Amino acid sequence: MVYDDQNIFAKIIKGDVSCVKVLENEFILAFMDVMPQAPGHTLVIPKCKTTNLLDLPEEYFPHLMGATQKIAKSIKKVYSPAGVMVLQLNGSEAGQTVFHLHFHIIQRRGGLNYKFHSSGVKSSLELKKERDKIIKNL
Repeated sequence: MVYDDQNIFAKIIKGDVSCVKVLENEFILAFMDVMPQAPGHTLVIPKCKTTNLLDLPEEYFPHLMGATQKIAKSIKKVYSPAGVMVLQLNGSEAGQTVFHLHFHIIQRRGGLNYKFHSSGVKSSLELKKERDKIIKNL
């Protein structure tokens, strides 16, 4: 698959679309999902043109996985969930809808109906409140 420079995550990396940032360095960007499955739902993406995990340049792996683990630990501290789900999809057949590699970090607890993507968009104010909780525990 050819990388689409106009996908939403490419636009976020370029600064053309805003996001509620959680963590950023030269290799990765982590931000709040605007359609969260649960409070604190965070996305972690590499800052390179890659559609999925299979195409990711090797030098990005430690940065991407390190950030994912760090944020997952923070989510565990903040929300005290029964579990933390790290979800990553490769290809449309697997449910991928944005073709830029990304990891979802989502707290899990009984009584929540989880889907791959939520149907409701949250406001930046709501997302920033959840982001601040996570950053405080990084």
